[in-house]
Amino acid sequence: MPPVISFIGWHNSGKTTLARQVVAHLKEMGYTVAVIKSTKESGIVFDQLHTDTALYKSAGAESVALLAPDQLIVQSKPPGLDLLALAQRLFSEADIVIAEGFKHAANIPKIEVRRESDAPLLRDQVTGVIAVATNLPLADGLRFQLTQSREIADLITARFLSTPHQPKS
Repeated sequence: MPPVISFIGWHNSGKTTLARQVVAHLKEMGYTVAVIKSTKESGIVFDQLHTDTALYKSAGAESVALLAPDQLIVQSKPPGLDLLALAQRLFSEADIVIAEGFKHAANIPKIEVRRESDAPLLRDQVTGVIAVATNLPLADGLRFQLTQSREIADLITARFLSTPHQPKS
């Protein structure tokens, strides 16, 4: 099972920007990286009216997958799995899974991304926060500047990918 690390933070804290940069660094290092993003938004449309996938969904299919030469798209109702089980089910071939959100997920190491000084620290409210990425002063704990995406990627590799990456055959 690949390790899962989640980037958490309040709305518009820069989670996606920082996590995307860390993913790019991990890819440069040769790792296979998968991403799972959580959102509170509903009704996000991935396919257009009258496409085959939309027609299958309107016919009552619980899940629809589309395999194209360049991608695989899977639409399904949420399986009710916790983050670790979901990562294993979807991305067992990955070396690491980077998540965004899932601040209340149990047994998941988290990196808090923080911009606003008046917002409460999530590390005081949830379990598993191993570091905070912020440009604000922080009295204690492991802290990175928001521009230190490479250093965060290095922390992740040292802590969760300690064995050298071996290309898959």
